[in-house]
Amino acid sequence: MPAGAIHKDKRVWRTKKAKNKRGYLFNHKALAKVFRGKLLAAITDAGLWLPQRVPSKWVVHCKWVGHGEKALVYLGRYLYRGVIQEKDIIACENGQVTFRYRHAKKQRFEYRT
Repeated sequence: MPAGAIHKDKRVWRTKKAKNKRGYLFNHKALAKVFRGKLLAAITDAGLWLPQRVPSKWVVHCKWVGHGEKALVYLGRYLYRGVIQEKDIIACENGQVTFRYRHAKKQRFEYRT
């Protein structure tokens, strides 16, 4: 999240940059903690089931992607598609969804319901 905002009166973008670094509102470790807390709270508040072993530390990948059209093209790849591709949904029966995914270490498809 860039540390910037539109100036209310001048209607221009203003940024706050740290010395020799790009300015950000959160560092990646703080962002991971906040995101994890808010997501887990929302899941619990919705009455949904959480797995027993939810990792205590989450990884958030933060990287500068440019600005303007370049940033939109990069982010568009991730924002306008589903998390699970339709071809990977194997079945949807009795309120349960079975899908496949590629295991990163084994390099083969595995299935989960």
